[in-house]
Formats: sequence, structure tokens, C-alpha cells
Amino acid sequence: MDLVLATANPHKAEEIAEILGSVAGLTLRPRPDGVAEVEETGTSLLENARLKARSLCRATGLPAVADDTGLMVDALDGAPGVFSARYAGESATYADNVAKLLTELAAAGGGGDRRARFSTVALVALPDGTEQWAEGTVAGAIAAEPRGDQGFGYDPVFVPDGAHGRTFAEMSIEEKDACSHRGRAFRALAEVLAHDLADPGAGAAARPVGRAGEQAGAGDEPLR
Repeated sequence: MDLVLATANPHKAEEIAEILGSVAGLTLRPRPDGVAEVEETGTSLLENARLKARSLCRATGLPAVADDTGLMVDALDGAPGVFSARYAGESATYADNVAKLLTELAAAGGGGDRRARFSTVALVALPDGTEQWAEGTVAGAIAAEPRGDQGFGYDPVFVPDGAHGRTFAEMSIEEKDACSHRGRAFRALAEVLAHDLADPGAGAAARPVGRAGEQAGAGDEPLR
């Protein structure tokens, strides 16, 4: 099955390909150059992932995969949430978003409570109107300042639980994939896709644990 990637972000595409590329019978395709970005008007990660995947599916006539990610900070009442990618404005850079996050956290008196979580919803839209989706979540805390030069987005300030104080940006891509929200979501989705491709007639009732819509990550072991 050909599966078109909705993201044009090379960092995200690399992380997704690392996981979905191992699914037998699945061939990943880049988003066509002529297909425009979809405006993220949803009020949840699931809605935004669905908007992007369905739009690309309609444009190409092929199954499409999209994801949406949000960083939820306790001291900011769950912000930036669905606005994570554009927290400092529509044209904001990664550094702009990180700077605003640290400023807002300081203004909110978040010096003590820096708990946060990252969540990703990954969704495949099929031409027949059906869909598969999975969610991955990782808990952690916001660092006092950016650290590390790997990854992207909020990686330099997010310290996942079990990582011995390291931010995502201080990890190798393999280490990050093993515990990240995006890694967990796409591994759960890969399991569903692999099952469906191996036995197309099995139907939803026969899918294994970790099927579409199930949150992954709560019981994963910490990094060593």
C-alpha cells in the first residue's frame, strides 16, 4: 500500500519513516509539491490530524498519514496545546516558540511547577472514508533553559521522565524515538497497519492490542 506523508517537515518525516518504513507492504510517499498546507482549525489534536490526512487523501486519491502534536504545560493550564507549532505567531521559528514558552512560564510563577506532557495523534485516512489512528503521550518537565542541539521544536527544553535529566535535544534520534510521544503514536499505528496489511479481511474486531485510537506509552520503561 502506498501511503502519502502529509508533513513536509524533514525532521518529522525522518522520525515517521524510521518507524513506518519497517512495515511490510507499506511504501511511503512524500507529499506532492503542488498540495498546499492545510489550515489547522481543529480544537483537538485528533481533529487537526484528521483534517490534514483527509485533505491529502482527497488531493492524491491515496491513503495519507498525518499527525498533530501538542505540548501541554500544567502551570499554563495546558497551553500551548493545539497552538504549539504557532505559539509565538503564524511565522514563528522554533526558537521563538521556546522563548515565549519560557517567558510565559516565568510570568505564571512556574518556577516550581514545570510539569508538562507531549502528546501526538497519528492518523491514516483511506480513500474509502475509513481511518486508523493512535495516540502517544510522554510526561516530563520544562527545563530552565534550552539544552542540546538535536531534534526540533520544543526538544531543547523538554525533559522526559526517565531520561536522567536530559532533554530530547540531548538524545540521539534512536533514544528519542524509543520514548517520545511521536515514536509511541507511530509504533502503535504501525502495529495496526502491519496487522491490516497482513490480514486485510480480519476487520477491526481482530486487531491486536495497541489498535487505532489506543493511547500508548503509559507503561514504557525509562531510558538507561
